[in-house]
Amino acid sequence: GALSPTEVLTALDAGANAIKLFPAELISPHVVKALLAVTPPGTLMLPVGGITPEHMSDYLAAGAAGFGIGSALYAPGTSASDVYRVARHFVETLSAL
Repeated sequence: GALSPTEVLTALDAGANAIKLFPAELISPHVVKALLAVTPPGTLMLPVGGITPEHMSDYLAAGAAGFGIGSALYAPGTSASDVYRVARHFVETLSAL
């Protein structure tokens, strides 16, 4: 995972071809676009942390290759049916983009 441009470039220098951008709530889609402008073609940027269905289109438009979803999907005590409902909302939103 990486947050700063230095961390992204260090990860790429170490052999990474995909970057977990964490926490995404601190990395706007504009930052994703800027990072992709200075990284090798084909570098995969995957925002993680704070992703919501309402913001996925902005990140995809900026060039994100996908997402990691955790606390928006599950928190201790969440029922299986609630996890399913939230997961379906993510899938339906992504499918509509």
